[in-house]
Amino acid sequence: MRCIRLHVDAVLTPGVELALPIAASEHATRVLRLHPGDALTLFNGDGHDYAARLLDAARGGAHVRILERMTPAAAESPLRLTLVQGIARAEKMDWILQKATELGVAGIAPVLTVRTEVRLDAQRGEKRIAHWRGVIASACEQCGRARLPHLLLPQSLAAWLRTREPDAALFTLDPQATLRIRDLPALSAAQLVIGPEGGLDAADLLMLRAAGARGLALGPRVLRTETAGLAALAMLQSHLGDA
Repeated sequence: MRCIRLHVDAVLTPGVELALPIAASEHATRVLRLHPGDALTLFNGDGHDYAARLLDAARGGAHVRILERMTPAAAESPLRLTLVQGIARAEKMDWILQKATELGVAGIAPVLTVRTEVRLDAQRGEKRIAHWRGVIASACEQCGRARLPHLLLPQSLAAWLRTREPDAALFTLDPQATLRIRDLPALSAAQLVIGPEGGLDAADLLMLRAAGARGLALGPRVLRTETAGLAALAMLQSHLGDA
């Protein structure tokens, strides 16, 4: 039996009737084809799932009744992972955000590096952030997470380094490195920096090394930006997080 989960950016209180936002309403009624009386699960990012029932599916918007707050969803990793991703082109960036969310990252920091080709002005930046949040919320609906990864505003790599969590281990990928993920000790938090399509420039690497970043080797091959971070996240979770 399928579990229908919808993200709703609203306070969810058992016993209360709620009008679903337009996007969630259309997804529930037009895409999922739910009918009045059907059960669904809502979440708002507080770590809990909320059992609900669809009351109506009117064209102007669907309404639900919140039935109960369930025990906290157990889909979070004990390893607090942050993906620091050099902003990639549209479809690639969407893919990275979606899969990083499925892999359990706690935070995502889109950064501008020397070789970043995507440039965002204020208007485009706001639209892109709203779109990325939707991608992340949709990934949480699918994978069972009730907490959305924290998405930072786009900023330069240098700016992110100035404000990063200092106690988290900082890594980049380097095919020439001798350090492997299997050799890492237990960690509570880690930050992984991945370059954009053109990779990290020498100036980027110099800043990272000055900040204490260590190189990690996944193997002898050079991976694309949409592959590298996801492969490393999966290995980190397997070795230090979800395992």
